[in-house]
Amino acid sequence: MTDQADIAQDSDFELPQVYKRHVFACSTQRPPGHPRGSCGAAGALPLWDRLGKKIETEGLAETGFTASGCLSFCKAGPLMVVYPEGVWYRPTTPEDIDEIVEQHLKRDQLVDRLAVVLTRR
Repeated sequence: MTDQADIAQDSDFELPQVYKRHVFACSTQRPPGHPRGSCGAAGALPLWDRLGKKIETEGLAETGFTASGCLSFCKAGPLMVVYPEGVWYRPTTPEDIDEIVEQHLKRDQLVDRLAVVLTRR
């Protein structure tokens, strides 16, 4: 397996950074009662719509946003992750989205009350 250090040493050019940070937000929608649950069933889609609009209206051109497929922690949703920090958030209200945009995306400050620590089993 090639790691990033090997790739960097092998290239004769510097790869540009497209975004300062990138937000991935699970938009998977499973049927009601599905044993794994889903972020879509937990009300994620209106939140991600708000997030995308806020990023645009706030002029956060250095922040990428991608509505993604499953992020693998279905019952914990709705979930989003902000890279390169690797911070996972579980927003449940439009106000939570506003706070993440204002604090994390605009001011580089963690929103402690919405951050979650997830573990793989």
